[in-house]
Amino acid sequence: MKNHLLYLTLVLTIIFYGITGYHFLTGWHPIIMMCIAISIGLLINLIIYGLFILIGKGLQDIPLKSTTAVLSTIGVLIILKYIGFGWPTLFYSAIIALGIAFCIALYRYQLKRSLFSSLFLLIVFIGVGYIFYVLSNSGSDPYEKETPLAFAEQSGALLPEASFTNPAAVGSYAVKTFTYGSGTDEQREEFSAGITFKTNTVDGKWLIPDWKDKKKKWRERYWGFGAENFPLNGRVYMPEGNGPFPLTLIVHGNHSMIDYSDDGYGYLGNLLASRGIIAVSVDENFLNGHWSGDFRGKEMPARAWLLLKHLEQWRNWNGEDGHELSQKVDMENIMLVGHSRGGEAVSIAAAYNPLPYFPDQAKEKFDFNFNIKGVVALAPTDYRYDRKIVLNNINFLSIQGSYDADEVSFWGMRPYRRLKFTDSISRFKSGVYIHHANHGQFNSTWGNSDFGAPSKWLLNLEPLLKEAEQQEAAKVFISAFAEATLKDNQAYRSIFKNVATAKEWLPVEHYLTSFESSDFHTIADFEEDIDITTAIDSTKIQATNIALWKEQNLPTRDEGSQENNAVILGWDDENATNSSEKGMYELTLSADDSIPFSTNSSLQFTLGAGNHEWLDVNLTDAQKEAKRDDDKREVPQLDFTVQLTDDTGQTSALKVSEIKGITKPLKTRFTKFKFLDKDMIGNDWEVQLQTYHFPMQAFSIINPEFNVEAIRSIKFIFDQTEYGVVVLDEIGVSGED
Repeated sequence: MKNHLLYLTLVLTIIFYGITGYHFLTGWHPIIMMCIAISIGLLINLIIYGLFILIGKGLQDIPLKSTTAVLSTIGVLIILKYIGFGWPTLFYSAIIALGIAFCIALYRYQLKRSLFSSLFLLIVFIGVGYIFYVLSNSGSDPYEKETPLAFAEQSGALLPEASFTNPAAVGSYAVKTFTYGSGTDEQREEFSAGITFKTNTVDGKWLIPDWKDKKKKWRERYWGFGAENFPLNGRVYMPEGNGPFPLTLIVHGNHSMIDYSDDGYGYLGNLLASRGIIAVSVDENFLNGHWSGDFRGKEMPARAWLLLKHLEQWRNWNGEDGHELSQKVDMENIMLVGHSRGGEAVSIAAAYNPLPYFPDQAKEKFDFNFNIKGVVALAPTDYRYDRKIVLNNINFLSIQGSYDADEVSFWGMRPYRRLKFTDSISRFKSGVYIHHANHGQFNSTWGNSDFGAPSKWLLNLEPLLKEAEQQEAAKVFISAFAEATLKDNQAYRSIFKNVATAKEWLPVEHYLTSFESSDFHTIADFEEDIDITTAIDSTKIQATNIALWKEQNLPTRDEGSQENNAVILGWDDENATNSSEKGMYELTLSADDSIPFSTNSSLQFTLGAGNHEWLDVNLTDAQKEAKRDDDKREVPQLDFTVQLTDDTGQTSALKVSEIKGITKPLKTRFTKFKFLDKDMIGNDWEVQLQTYHFPMQAFSIINPEFNVEAIRSIKFIFDQTEYGVVVLDEIGVSGED
């Protein structure tokens, strides 16, 4: 029987495929492309038509109630996916298909216990059991044996002698804890009847115009207040004594607003207070996500502004005669610590601090001007606020975990590199990348899963540091930063220059630290132009016997941008025509540039391991094809020589490993299923650099005739491994700081 409807729909296929083919530019004549496209369209249409005919005939033998049961289940589960079941679509669909297959198998087995139905049920049951097993266990670390034991590559390095004690050790002050707030919190007693000091509410309507509609309705119903009367609630960790004490505010990031986050930083608050620093964990839960909606970053100004309003409250208390907190606070030494979106908020607060008006709405006047000495960004965002924050003349620290499934890249290094020092005051900035640390464990209440259920069941938790270990590492770095920033104990800067100086206090793990002091003089940072043979001022660059040489913007693991250019250098003696000539990258300096090398200075640069497979760009197609059948080359333990030459031709050289080892790429497996990582997270690693300091005194000891004040050439000679790739950046000179 003829199907006239099919003929009509085929005409529709011809029209749309013909249009597509005619305008699909390949170099062939458009009519030819149109005919090819029409042919493909008709073929696909007829194949699908035939499949549905077969399915339809099969369904005739299945009772209608069975068909509708399956179809209704498929429909309701599709709706659930769009409502918000957080698994990737392909994985979700496969699991649903397996679940429906199990229901059908069990149903068929109940109807007729045949060999076929038994085998069908057994196979599907094994599949379901496997999925349950994988989802219920904690996962595994597939890269455990690829990376050497942490600090192993530091043996023999020229470590500076530590002149400081463990910054994470409990100090000599007894700690008193209390809360302050509006006293009207309808959900938590500690911010209502349990407060020690009452605060006035603040009007934040200009700071968060997105406080409206259902987000406004349900939040105000839950909290009992709106944007016009935000509370100033805080948990205080107070050293007992006369003071005055430096002040640190700690603020959480985005989380479920009804799973309160402000109580998660007691480990930091108690430590800092015991060491003579007032710590306050600020409550901003009412700005967090909720089923009624997430502000998606539009609340970032409010997060930052509230921190400044808290500082304003402390300034008032400190100056109020007769108040219990009068003269307890050293308002000249203030530090802000933020986690996640709070980590971005602290940078915004520091940028707002000197302004006369709220830049997004000048009806809100500012009058803050606090002496904020330092900012700490824990696993921060750097994209929520629609302005790019550039900080100046402030100490800065950012900490990131390699297994952070929420903020999958080290976004804190972007504000680190934007920050500029423009005055003569000694300051520094640092970044710390902690392998196997995640997002949530920096907060004691968030736990080890960076996703909520059901997505959390997909996460690979086995490789993670234990919560106590991750928090111990955070205490070492944050407390050291506080000592250097708020108490001027500059010896603690050494931890950020070379983390091995603190290895006896840290969990055994890989830490990549970046460091730059305000007296750093840049020779080359690869940001100035697209000419790879030039650098800043009159410096010239050349390379010989190099297999790979390019400057590029470094990508994040999810194909975003680190907002940082670097030079990528590769050498391959195994495939070189003359392996006796080692690869070399040289910067030739000019005496006219007044580069401040001295006996007390250091050559400084940032460096990271690249992927040696990037060298395959030099292979022919035939070589690449042959290589597929061979074993892959091992990831090399990189090392090379840094040689300096003065204006008389005297040279002095050190190997990188004599200063600090080059850590192999720190690979990660975020999910229990490898194929999900690319979709949910991105690549299994991203380039992360660390800073190296080569003391000029060390070069002088090697060659007493070498004049450190007249250096004319810096050579990177790749003579320690047969092949490898490194990423090099921020070459310059740092002083005693």
